[in-house]
Amino acid sequence: MSTELGKAFAKAKARGEGALVAYAMAGDPDLPKSVDVFAAMVEGGADVLEIGVAFSDPIADGPVIQAASERALKAGATLRRVLDEVVPEVRRRCPETPLVIMTYVNVIMAMGEERYAKLARERGISGTILPDLPPEESAGIRAAFDKEGVDLVPLCAPTTPPARAEAIAKDARGFVYCVSVAGVTGMRAELPPDLSQRLDLVKRAASVPVVAGFGISNADTARPLVAHADGVVVGSAIVKAAHSDGPAAAKQLCADIKRGLKR
Repeated sequence: MSTELGKAFAKAKARGEGALVAYAMAGDPDLPKSVDVFAAMVEGGADVLEIGVAFSDPIADGPVIQAASERALKAGATLRRVLDEVVPEVRRRCPETPLVIMTYVNVIMAMGEERYAKLARERGISGTILPDLPPEESAGIRAAFDKEGVDLVPLCAPTTPPARAEAIAKDARGFVYCVSVAGVTGMRAELPPDLSQRLDLVKRAASVPVVAGFGISNADTARPLVAHADGVVVGSAIVKAAHSDGPAAAKQLCADIKRGLKR
């Protein structure tokens, strides 16, 4: 696990909190303004920033993030521009906050996994999430990432059999991203009743932190997970708030969720 990610989760734990991994789309509504959103999320208490890189076919994402991806693509938010223009500014304004790229495997392969890994390391990226990359097909990309010290963060879905989930957790880098609900990203009024058991299973097997994501949108949905996970990922709710009411709304939402993550 990258030093930055390890420190961020350890600091949250020492404060008696679950960590907040906060997601927004780079380039939404444009490249410079998206930097303001990321900085606002850190001001609101985000422990890790998940920087979305737009893709034309975001199969894991629901309507809110799909729309953000379309806006970012129209604004010219390519992977290279995100790495060259957004990430350095976020690092400058949030120097102690780990950055994780979330995108799709085609985006990385178009650049070249070794070239991406080198640029990511140079820009200060701690990890990368590729939701459409199965573990069985990840060896080449993970080797390139390992060489540069960039964590390939794995996902465990609700449909992942227990033995497979344990194997993924044991060999994880960075943290394990446990997908809370079947389907795409988006806000949910309730989370599945078996989520806590699935988180417990993964946490027992993992040597890195475990977070829950998809469907978590406020303090009420985050609060019950603190006993079973090291943190949560919140994306769609933040993207929606920022798009509707600007960075200040993203900051306020992160602050509200952090209050729900007190142990």
